[in-house]
Amino acid sequence: MLSEQHIAKIEELKKRYPRPQPVILAALWMWQEEHGWISKEGIVEVARLLGLPEYHVYGVVSFYTMFNTRPVGRHKIEVCTNVSCMLRNSDRILDHIRTTLNVGTGETTPDGRFTLVEAECLGSCGTAPMMQVGDEYYENLDEAKVDAILSSLK
Repeated sequence: MLSEQHIAKIEELKKRYPRPQPVILAALWMWQEEHGWISKEGIVEVARLLGLPEYHVYGVVSFYTMFNTRPVGRHKIEVCTNVSCMLRNSDRILDHIRTTLNVGTGETTPDGRFTLVEAECLGSCGTAPMMQVGDEYYENLDEAKVDAILSSLK
């Protein structure tokens, strides 16, 4: 379930639009904020609150990579591997993180501290290679910068 606060916010948002579809993203963000990821239960709850079919909400969840569809570590590390980052050796950065954390792409460290994922594009092409950890961008990366970033994360 969502908190009463978030349910009230969803109800308020629904009043702004003639149909509930524009509220899906906000409602899913609220669920993920509270639970850390979008479970089947979350899809069902958001669909119920918005009066939409579950498959419609699932379609939104499965389309956007910003939604976690399984539990993630305390720090979700997203390494951009799109063209600009790839040309500036993002594959080397990704491999370095895999080796350092001893996890594969899409995996979480056994202590639940880090989840490593490949990102299609994070919109920072001019500062490639880059990665995002939570809401923070880290740009112009090399292995030494990555090591410093990882050691700073508690």
